[in-house]
Amino acid sequence: MTTYSLPYGKGSIPFRWPAGRKLAAIMYDSPECGLSRDRSLRLIREALNRPVGTPRLSQLASGHDRAVILISDGTRLCPSDLLLPPLLEELRAGGIAAEAVDIVIALGLHRKHTADEIRALVGDEVFGRVRVHNHSAEPEDCLALGTTTRGTPVEINRLVAECPLRIATGGIEPHALVGVSGGVKALIPGAASRRSIEHNHRLSVQHRASPGDPDNPVHQDLEEALRFVPIHFLLNVVVNHERHVLQAACGDVIAAHREGVRLAASRFTVPVHAQYDRVIVSPGGHPKDMQIYQALKALRNAAAFTRPGGAILLVARCEEHIGNGLLQYWLETMKDRQQMVAKLKERFEVGPHKMLHLAEVLARHPVHLHSALPRHWTELLGFKAEDDVQAVVDAWAADESLTVAYMPHGSLTFPRFPSTSKDARSQKNDKET
Repeated sequence: MTTYSLPYGKGSIPFRWPAGRKLAAIMYDSPECGLSRDRSLRLIREALNRPVGTPRLSQLASGHDRAVILISDGTRLCPSDLLLPPLLEELRAGGIAAEAVDIVIALGLHRKHTADEIRALVGDEVFGRVRVHNHSAEPEDCLALGTTTRGTPVEINRLVAECPLRIATGGIEPHALVGVSGGVKALIPGAASRRSIEHNHRLSVQHRASPGDPDNPVHQDLEEALRFVPIHFLLNVVVNHERHVLQAACGDVIAAHREGVRLAASRFTVPVHAQYDRVIVSPGGHPKDMQIYQALKALRNAAAFTRPGGAILLVARCEEHIGNGLLQYWLETMKDRQQMVAKLKERFEVGPHKMLHLAEVLARHPVHLHSALPRHWTELLGFKAEDDVQAVVDAWAADESLTVAYMPHGSLTFPRFPSTSKDARSQKNDKET
């Protein structure tokens, strides 16, 4: 028997597989050596020394008396604690002291963070020197600035909108709704009102994005918002599942973002050369499996590698359970999934919109779930609760007619279909082990 490991929360769950039996590994492309915190910092500083499309941040800061920095929330892999000190150094060199800087956690509609979570997010040194705020998407906390041509109201956090120097940070990886994360997403949905976020997300019902490609109406709508509230400087990173920086890009919010997108698209999208009868998937552990709300991204990715009718085993800790109050309310009170989907088609609502994604998967695949979710929520989601991962694996291994694969980092491993591929680079990610 060969032992494999699936990330699970901040630990892992092992499973054994017969040594002579094929098990395909579906993995994104990440270097296996030479990565470290020091290397990450070096890449960040090198990028700050040669911004794309703008002067250095220290030059942009000159003449301004304050600045605001947008950072990712705790559900993301972005290492904000590494990004902030070099940014603050640049601002200080331009005449803006730490006391004149505000950091806003670009929550969008995610839950606000506690003081301890904020300290972990920004690091001890920054936490003690700089004001850090949770974004609020309530209308009274946002400023209305205009409307995009696709009808999205541009309503932005007042602290952000009224600041003379706006800096966005974030991680670049494929994204199912808008094609790719990072860039302008720190502003919308990160620092936008509920009304703004829901209108933009609603566009995804009519317009499908290809993971890794920002050239789609949903992402274009986000970038149009920059006409009303520009981001003056961007620092984005491409990181692996251990938060090591693989590439950093900074400068103009669009040009620098595109520089990072090219690497992210090639690393995190995997050609769908085959579909399997059974797929075992982990979102990749913490923070990707904190909530079922986040873990569903890995499930959707796994479904692309699973043949119609084939089963999926999702291994996700979900210590925060559902992860969205409205989604939980719908699950607990509405008659069935069909009613939820019908309501969402009538009126799109962020949070419950995850039921549209779930319905797509469950229409084609039975899903088994091993998690810390109470059993009633597992069943209300439409999954079969599994207490013993090895028992499921043994049953699948016993049937030699089945083709089986596993995805240890499902939230970072996106499908790339031949008909939509823009990257002809040969990859060897779909390995037999």
